[in-house]
Order: sequence, then C-alpha cells, then structure tokens
Amino acid sequence: MNERGLPYEPFACAPALRLEAHERLSAVQIAALEDRLARLEALLERLEKRLWLAVYGVAAGLMAQALQGLISMTP
Repeated sequence: MNERGLPYEPFACAPALRLEAHERLSAVQIAALEDRLARLEALLERLEKRLWLAVYGVAAGLMAQALQGLISMTP
C-alpha cells in the first residue's frame, strides 16, 4: 500500500501527459503572443510620434509660407 492507502502505485497515463504537454505548449504560445503584442505596441507608439512630427512639420511649413507672404506684402 502507498501513502494514499491504495493497493497500487500511481502512474502517469498517456492522456494526462498529453494534457500537460498541451498546457506547456499553450503557455509558451501565449508568452510569444504577449511578446509580439508588446513589440507591436512599441512600434505603434513610434509611428504615432512620427505622424505627429509630420503634422507639426506641415503646419510649420504652411505658417512659414503665410508669414513670408505677409512680409513680402508690407512695404
């Protein structure tokens, strides 16, 4: 008898081993997805910064042209 009082020793059966392997594989896949999501979020933040820089650049260019036009019109 073992510590549980059963007449036989517990053993690992194939379905339990497959389930454990599937759980480990799922954990690895979820970790990989979380890592990929973090990299995508960082990429989107950099893209957003570049977009705002372009918007401010265009606005500054338009204001510079308007100011240049005003300066050239005044005697």
